[in-house]
Amino acid sequence: MYFEITPDEDFIKTDGVPGPTKHEIRALVISKTCLTDEDVVVDVGCGTGGLTLEFAKRAKKVYSIDINPDAIQTTRANLEKFGVANKVELIEEEGLQALDHIEDFTKLMIGGSGGNLQNIIEAGYLKLPVGGRIIITSIVLETATESVEMLKALGANPEVVTLNVSKGTVLDRGVMMKALNPITIVSARKE
Repeated sequence: MYFEITPDEDFIKTDGVPGPTKHEIRALVISKTCLTDEDVVVDVGCGTGGLTLEFAKRAKKVYSIDINPDAIQTTRANLEKFGVANKVELIEEEGLQALDHIEDFTKLMIGGSGGNLQNIIEAGYLKLPVGGRIIITSIVLETATESVEMLKALGANPEVVTLNVSKGTVLDRGVMMKALNPITIVSARKE
């Protein structure tokens, strides 16, 4: 199945707001999410909205959460730029608090937790229906390890993938490969 991922350079970016999540990472996250047009997605820690945008292009509805007002504004600008703002509810709030107000979602993406990862995983996983999916992206090994341990404690069978991407820069003499930060993706289906 072919699906188009928005190029990194097409995003509006803001100083002090992380993102967008790199193209190749977004492609793998979308694959791991197993999205349909009936899914409702919660994206905790949206940053510039790279993943929120990809979810909005494919899902029924997205709740995009970030405690940083600049992140919410940047995400809004990107959603408007690509014409999918009507499918996303932006929530400027801490992730765990925001999850308290959201019901009936089928996919949970955690890209930032503000140091409250275990509680966000637990609260979100318990709200997922059977067959729902949770995905956590991590640039820090400890976050991935903590995610795996928490999901196991909740009875899930997590899958862990680390993606190492290098992009080529074409020079007169050849192609120089430049490595991006490795990203670990932890995902699980609720049984």
